[in-house]
Amino acid sequence: MKITDVKTTHFTVITRTERDTDGHGHPGPERENTATMLQIDTDEGVSGYWFGANASVMETVIKPAIVGKDPFMREEIWHDLNERQRLNMGVMSDKVLCSVDLALWDLAGRALDIPCYKMIGGYRDKVPAYASTMCGDDLENGLATPEDYARFAEWAMKRGYPAFKLHTWQPPYEGAPSVKNDLGACAAVRDVVGPDVPCMLDPYHYYDREAALALARGLEELDYYWMEEPMDEHSMSSYIWLTENTSLAICGPETCEGKMYVRAEWIKAGACDISRCGVGDVGGLTPLLKTIHLCESYNMRCEIHGGGFGNLTALCAMKNGEFYERGLLHPFLDHDRPAEYLHEVADPMDEQGFVHISQLPGLGMNINFDYIEKNKV
Repeated sequence: MKITDVKTTHFTVITRTERDTDGHGHPGPERENTATMLQIDTDEGVSGYWFGANASVMETVIKPAIVGKDPFMREEIWHDLNERQRLNMGVMSDKVLCSVDLALWDLAGRALDIPCYKMIGGYRDKVPAYASTMCGDDLENGLATPEDYARFAEWAMKRGYPAFKLHTWQPPYEGAPSVKNDLGACAAVRDVVGPDVPCMLDPYHYYDREAALALARGLEELDYYWMEEPMDEHSMSSYIWLTENTSLAICGPETCEGKMYVRAEWIKAGACDISRCGVGDVGGLTPLLKTIHLCESYNMRCEIHGGGFGNLTALCAMKNGEFYERGLLHPFLDHDRPAEYLHEVADPMDEQGFVHISQLPGLGMNINFDYIEKNKV
């Protein structure tokens, strides 16, 4: 089998979110937007798919690099693209590598008629989820106050989520960042969910050491489970200092560049208690699996960053990850409503809070090809 073509299809979708001036997502007015489907074709009529690809990069950089190659040689292809990245960082981000890698995994599963998590070596077919909120906002009855977070956490418990994570206020919102406000929201949530529900915090990402430690000490008193990225992750020494000065579990790195290599350095240096990684952070499922096995070798959990088909595939092929991150959630949005180009959501959750992985071949995407064809740009 050989790769014969790499192509992208642009189509219109309806979006119900928008980004603030700093790039954080929030509920917004319903409007039309454009999405992109990546498709990798072979000479045997089998194709693999992913969504969110950069069309120009796929045509000018990726297509010449992979056409003619065996699509099952994912390891060779990933390492080749990873090496090309060094001199092409302006166009070959980790998200570009991720799109290609996931499409190739999807292709392999479809060719073999098996879900990718079983192809890797399945461990489970469902995983407990935590409710992961959007960042704080100034919307009435949204996520504008500690009481709003508490009310939303109460809803999440009734929905069946076994755990809850706050993303608190970030600039440009008035009063952000604020350790006091962050801890106020965390305390309000703890009061509502009770003492036994695991709670986590992902706050402002550029606090200094003293502010990060103040947050950690406050979360210790509230018996929180972990905290993510309270400081710039490029300063690993700051995280070593933080983990040495708090009993709260520190989870990371999340967004720091460097794929599995930087996570190995963090583990060796004692900069984290729990590692953090997702397909979009490191360039695909192939390097994510390397990171998972690295963590397993150190008897360390690897909590997967973000949801979606690729991350759920990894979670169902691993033992050392506790939760699926379901979100980002908001009182004004319906996460159980699939995108127009999918017949089903990536992460259907039952009343006990378990997300069940699809048994469809590949990454499990039940794509609405008719919708894409009718709405092509």
